[in-house]
Amino acid sequence: MDFIKPLGRQNQTSVTEFVLLGFSIDLKEQSLLFAFGLLAYLLTLTGNLAIITLIRIDQCLQTPMYFLLGNLSFIEICCISTTIPKMLWDLLLRDKTISFVGCKLQLYFFGTLGSTECVLLSAMAYDRYVAICHPLRYTVLMSQKTCWGLLASSWAIGNVNSIVNTALVFSLDFCHSNEIDHFFCDIPPLLQLSCSDTLVSQMVTFTVSGGIMILAFSLILLSYILIVSSVLKIRTAQGRMKAFSTCASHLTVVSIFYGALMYMYIRPSSSHSMEQDRLVTFLYVIITPMLNPLIYSFRNKEVQGAVRRVLRKNRW
Repeated sequence: MDFIKPLGRQNQTSVTEFVLLGFSIDLKEQSLLFAFGLLAYLLTLTGNLAIITLIRIDQCLQTPMYFLLGNLSFIEICCISTTIPKMLWDLLLRDKTISFVGCKLQLYFFGTLGSTECVLLSAMAYDRYVAICHPLRYTVLMSQKTCWGLLASSWAIGNVNSIVNTALVFSLDFCHSNEIDHFFCDIPPLLQLSCSDTLVSQMVTFTVSGGIMILAFSLILLSYILIVSSVLKIRTAQGRMKAFSTCASHLTVVSIFYGALMYMYIRPSSSHSMEQDRLVTFLYVIITPMLNPLIYSFRNKEVQGAVRRVLRKNRW
């Protein structure tokens, strides 16, 4: 297989395609992983598509909160579709190769969607802050124009972050080996594979991506500090519980998302273990999008009411 081409006089070589090594498991375990991955993928598509459909057809869900939630579900579908189908294909046919361009596109889209979700979660925290701390001004502060602005800003930041990271990673030289110690093209294994000096790339990636994550997380933290401060002023315990219940699902999603993200990308490089990275990334890529509809929506009384209304209409 001609995956390495000469660069010239200096006996350097350039990789033209990569091999995704995936998980170090036997054939039986690969079959189980394929079955689990396929089931999780189908459940993720079904759950998130159901959320998007409910939000579009039910008038009671035409609010800023559900507008942002619908877009979160769309991002989850796109994000899992960037990595899991290729992983399932590799497990099924044992064809683990991916072209140089395909690897670059996978890294770009995964980075864009992950960063966009990161910022969108902070926009959703702001929505909860306005709803609880400024309920009388909610419709003004969370107008349609504001919602679209928050969404556009999330996508813009995600794209810029991913363009910078993808350009930096693929400006490096890849030679001697084309085997990526992961199940998809991600920044840490690609940097590890490169035969160039990756110090600058690591520093810029850590600064840009880490800065976005820390800033977005700080905005979420600030929103909830203000929310807690406001809720504690409510005199009745029932009122405080009702206010906190509107934030519980979002907090759960944020905890899972940022916990996995910071473990993968904010750790010191000396503590990196590719086997641990693969496991955590697998959970992050598959489990989080699958659980989000259950955590964020199906426990929500408004969504449950929308489901009942849709089923009632279809029955007649």
